[in-house]
Amino acid sequence: MKILCAGPLWRGSNAGGLFRALSREGCMIEVVDEFYFVSLQSRTKKLKIAERLIRPWQETEYNNAIKRQVVTFKPDVLLVYKGVFVQPQTLLFARKNNCKIALFYPDVSMTAHGKNIPQSIPLYDLIFTTKTFGIKDMVDKYGVKNMFFIPHGFDPDIHRPLNLSAKDKAMYANEVSFIGTWSPKKEKWLAHVKEALPHVDLKIWGGQWDRSSTASLGPAIQKVYLIGDLYAAAIQCSLINLAILSEQVSGASSGDLITSRTFHIPGANGFMLHERNEESVLYYKEDEQAGFFDGPEELVEKIKIFLDDPARREKIRAAGFAHTWATHSLDARAKSIIQQLNLLF
Repeated sequence: MKILCAGPLWRGSNAGGLFRALSREGCMIEVVDEFYFVSLQSRTKKLKIAERLIRPWQETEYNNAIKRQVVTFKPDVLLVYKGVFVQPQTLLFARKNNCKIALFYPDVSMTAHGKNIPQSIPLYDLIFTTKTFGIKDMVDKYGVKNMFFIPHGFDPDIHRPLNLSAKDKAMYANEVSFIGTWSPKKEKWLAHVKEALPHVDLKIWGGQWDRSSTASLGPAIQKVYLIGDLYAAAIQCSLINLAILSEQVSGASSGDLITSRTFHIPGANGFMLHERNEESVLYYKEDEQAGFFDGPEELVEKIKIFLDDPARREKIRAAGFAHTWATHSLDARAKSIIQQLNLLF
């Protein structure tokens, strides 16, 4: 199968990891890298304004590049990852050129990322969602008929044990960490942890944490967004890695039940303390392959339990790592995706 992939390729991106997994599974692939065309990483106010002003032209260039590769590569499938900048007319162009079109959608809401996604959803021949509730949401809102649930997975190129120097270990060592984007719920729960356990070494990495207004969290916020090997290093250096899930947002019927961290943390050889719900406990055995908690009060209690029992924590970490590498790689997810894509022909 020849698959034209549209999405970001930066080291550590879930999209890039999936594209490489499809290649390892024997597909011929070509990638149109979203980040090559659309600039999103500026930090200064002036450049952010400039990015917004030129984005329509960048989006046009990105879509033209996809169309050129449809003509040149002649793929069987155009696989779009998330598709914030992929326009509906590009999908129709691919279809006119005898190409099946598929979407891999990793987020909770289809309406929180601009107009292209909701306008394009009805056009896809097949949609993969990493959210079980995403199936109902897309059926109810857009009448989608051909959907398939694929959970996130870990990327063996990125989320793996690292041979770290003493300097790296000292830089990233901590007792408890959270790595992820700010949200009101995450701030509230992590503030509860810090205030209940003020002497615990808590570190928080990720985007948008400048929005936090909780003074007690100030020393914990690292003001750094970790990706790639640094992300894996920080996981490996944390005694306890927290998997606090995103809350419900507009356009979604639920908050996260699992997320990419569900598999990244144990894949990168970290001990995971994960928010408990009916879905998360299906992937790891509680207190055998991961720790679980329900709400900020139990989170505090579980942190104390696992910090006080390193032998138990290590046993669970090792079992979670082995289970993840045996079951939850992006290569395993790629196999399932290929099976479903084959049904389109």
